[in-house]
Amino acid sequence: MQATPFLMFQGDAQEALILWKRAFPDHIEVAELERHSGGEAQGKLSSARFTLGGTEWQVFDSPIPHAFTFTPATSIFVDCEDEAQLRHAAKVLGEGGKVMMPLDGYEFAALFTWLSDVHGVSWQLSLPFPEPD
Repeated sequence: MQATPFLMFQGDAQEALILWKRAFPDHIEVAELERHSGGEAQGKLSSARFTLGGTEWQVFDSPIPHAFTFTPATSIFVDCEDEAQLRHAAKVLGEGGKVMMPLDGYEFAALFTWLSDVHGVSWQLSLPFPEPD
């Protein structure tokens, strides 16, 4: 058995994947990409499988409108390697999005922010405290 996180979009999956690759340029690897073969969405991304931080994800771009979208109650939590990586990802993902917890130090992390990107996907970006020597 294998479980894969699945995110459904309504016309902007390709743009979301491009944004995420900008936010994590060395950490997203696209394994599979399918495009719509006909209709209004012809040539646009239909679905993709990618790996982020060792986890495989699947995105799907639904040609059928739905009355629901993403909620911050479900988020992608990323433990960043260093402050520069966290700040870069927060800047890229925050463009046009919404900040729910500002980038700052908190009692549970050296640096942390919780935001949703322009596509409505929620991200928690964390820089853990350094391990004691």
